[in-house]
Amino acid sequence: MTTKSDTRTVTRVTIREVAAAASVNASTVSRVLNPATRHLIGDEVVRRVLAAAKTLGYRQNRLAAALRGGQSRVIGVCLPDIENPVFPPIVCGITEALAAEGYGVLIANIVGKVKDQERLIEQMLERRVDGLVLATAARQDPLVRRCILDGVPLVLVNRGEDGGQVPEVVNDDFLSMRLAVAHLVGLGHTRIAHLAGPQRIATGLSRLQGFQIAAQQHGVAGSVVAEAAEFTREAGRAACEQLLDAHRDVTAIVAANDLIALGCYEVFAARRIACPGAISVIGHNDMPLLDMLNPPLTTLRIQHREMGRQAARLLLGRIATPSAAPLRITLAPELVIRGSTAAARAVSRKAAGVGAA
Repeated sequence: MTTKSDTRTVTRVTIREVAAAASVNASTVSRVLNPATRHLIGDEVVRRVLAAAKTLGYRQNRLAAALRGGQSRVIGVCLPDIENPVFPPIVCGITEALAAEGYGVLIANIVGKVKDQERLIEQMLERRVDGLVLATAARQDPLVRRCILDGVPLVLVNRGEDGGQVPEVVNDDFLSMRLAVAHLVGLGHTRIAHLAGPQRIATGLSRLQGFQIAAQQHGVAGSVVAEAAEFTREAGRAACEQLLDAHRDVTAIVAANDLIALGCYEVFAARRIACPGAISVIGHNDMPLLDMLNPPLTTLRIQHREMGRQAARLLLGRIATPSAAPLRITLAPELVIRGSTAAARAVSRKAAGVGAA
């Protein structure tokens, strides 16, 4: 039980109290506490003000500052799957670039139906974020349209949308597929399959188109495609089973991402298919620990951290100049060759369907 003598009145320390303790005026304290203006104050005064603020237990009221100045200096980052290892390095890049400019980050896992996603976005906006970085966008995304109509500064990362109305930072998926197909063709593969990602998402479509173009350029007449419902291991397993049931002569698979490739590994284990002896596999993204698999996964390494940095810089530019034309930054991938790809096996006449009734 709490007695009257146990209760304490908590009062917020003010800037004026910090100023008095540091023997400076309140405007100087404000400049010191703002990373964007701190450089205007001498080092000795900065140290004195920060020491006084720490001693008094001063905490900035970010919401009040936002109401006064119109900016919270907080950016919302929306992810489609916070457990996916692809996204942490992107978030790290965003955070690094924003922290250098005095901004913080608020992260949300945007999942569920459109109305649930809209509710989460609304919660972000209620907290007065200055802008949003979306890694969730579909090709025709109602959340993107809503932000455009509301005038919310917005940048897409690792995603694109069909309208080209907002800035984007994406991987060069066409180059990814050219590198993957060229590598397999160089190993003698002629029956190459692509396990595509969902076509409602730009990365799923662009990697499929890139694969088809690359296969055509290399004269790979025996290329086939199966679509995974999601960019997940479970969806990859289902798509791989469908693919192998229909096309037993496939000797190589280019997966739309590493998780889909991991689904292939599960199918190979269940069916006792040797990789890369019977089928080679290439992933996409270069998630952590792929070198620890058996066999280690050949994949396309994406510049995830740089992708995040560029997205943050684009958003800050968008906040400063809302009327500027939206830019699209495309980053080049790198093929990382490991143990999951090898020379093509000889395809038997039976597996290829030759001579079948």
